[in-house]
Amino acid sequence: MSVPPDHTPATSDTPQSVTPQLEYLPQAGWLGRAITLAARPFAICIIAAMAILVMEVFLRYVFNRPTVWAHETTIFLSAVTFIFGGLYCVARNTHIRVVLIYDVVRSSARRALDVVISIACLGVSLFFAWAAWLMVKKAMFRPDGSFFLETTGSAWNSPTPAVLKIFLLCVLVVMSVQFLILTFNYARGSKAPQGHDDV
Repeated sequence: MSVPPDHTPATSDTPQSVTPQLEYLPQAGWLGRAITLAARPFAICIIAAMAILVMEVFLRYVFNRPTVWAHETTIFLSAVTFIFGGLYCVARNTHIRVVLIYDVVRSSARRALDVVISIACLGVSLFFAWAAWLMVKKAMFRPDGSFFLETTGSAWNSPTPAVLKIFLLCVLVVMSVQFLILTFNYARGSKAPQGHDDV
């Protein structure tokens, strides 16, 4: 039976395709998978922000009819994306770190360092989550205790400052849970599947 030209079977002379790297850190567990899946809508926010800015330039300089909401909306969409980006980097183990010592020690020492680093990051995340809660309380409640979302004070006067602070708090809480999962999986010796970079 003949084989179509675009379906040539792989032989020893045919270069094998490189195994794609996993999208999330295996030790991140179910939460890492969920964070990776949730990242795509946030990526669209950047495209939406760009489209809104292009529209605003067109409306302002062609029709002389600028909007009152475009700049605040683009700032909000960009800020939401950057906030979520920190959580996304944790789930993928792509955050910036100094590896001067980490790269020269054995894998067993690396595992111990992974546990220590995850515990330290958990503590930092919890601290910032507590600080974010203090901001959220001020952004959601008046001094008399009544509910009121903090606004921008502009002509549009949107509640985006309060929404951003609430979102930051939620992300920091999820990040703390993610570091807790990483600590547990590193401590029990969970390893990345074959073909995935050692962490």
